[in-house]
Amino acid sequence: MKILVTGNAGFIGFHTVKRLLERGNEVVGFDSVNDYYDTTLKETRLEILEKTAQETGSQYTFIRQNLADKDAVDKCFFDHQFDRVIHLAAQAGVRYSLENPHAYVESNIIAFTNIIEACRNNKTPHLTYASTSSVYGANTNMPFSEHNGVNHPLQFYAATKRANELMAHSYSHLFSLPTTGLRFFTVYGPWGRPDMALFKFTKSILAGEAIPVFNHGNHTRDFTYIDDIVEGVIRASDDIAKPNLDWDSNNPDPATSNAPFRVFNIGNNNPVKLIEYINAIEKALEKKAIMDLLPLQPGDVPDTYADSTELENAVGYKPSTTVDEGVSNFVEWYRNFYKE
Repeated sequence: MKILVTGNAGFIGFHTVKRLLERGNEVVGFDSVNDYYDTTLKETRLEILEKTAQETGSQYTFIRQNLADKDAVDKCFFDHQFDRVIHLAAQAGVRYSLENPHAYVESNIIAFTNIIEACRNNKTPHLTYASTSSVYGANTNMPFSEHNGVNHPLQFYAATKRANELMAHSYSHLFSLPTTGLRFFTVYGPWGRPDMALFKFTKSILAGEAIPVFNHGNHTRDFTYIDDIVEGVIRASDDIAKPNLDWDSNNPDPATSNAPFRVFNIGNNNPVKLIEYINAIEKALEKKAIMDLLPLQPGDVPDTYADSTELENAVGYKPSTTVDEGVSNFVEWYRNFYKE
């Protein structure tokens, strides 16, 4: 298969493309390589993908363009006929959406429109795209299920990702475009983003600096290791979404439709307190953290907890990497990459 992966210089996109190349797929990557965080990390990921393609003999093309540029997206689809599209590019970050909402409109709304319209015009067999656990927002009924409503986001970032799900459904309904949305739960691991807690905590602990511990470390997250995320992404992409023949318009299920549309959680189904996560980092680093205990931040949700039953039923996979194992792998990578 020939697969387009957007955001391939990013954390999840990089790992996804690497896995696809290793299994022999032809891959086209599309990324603007913006400077939201250190571009050195992104450029190094891109170098590794080029090397992986050479080592595996898989064909790999990289397009350095902005997905908000409709002409660039249209040219990409004109030059290539894709069997699958995996759309992972987005403006990430909860906190940043409070400061710069326009970046989220460009990357998460305009870019998504360009991608889904190109998929429609070129009759792409299946579009799989990244959503987020943040769409659950004010929900407190846990574990979070795709069958529950998600109409109360607590940040603009989450609102844009929820908009993607709604846009996808409209295209699935109007044009019979198969779409699968994946709600990621707190992804972490080697090559992770510098703006995320694991990266920042590791850096500060090694430097002997205090780390900010919001909500006094009492909130929980369903930390999900990157390899588990990638396995779920690829299996979901391979399995083309189909209409739910039992869908009832009088009692509509938010997770499916009478159109070829669905959403899945990808989470570890094992929430861990932030303070326990920090303990795992201390253990891997063999160094204690200096903690600055603070209240919950605006826009943060106290807890996340994924019900991943639907993913498991559909594609036969359930994330399983423990936090101790995943954090240890990250720390090993961090020490090697930054020569710590």
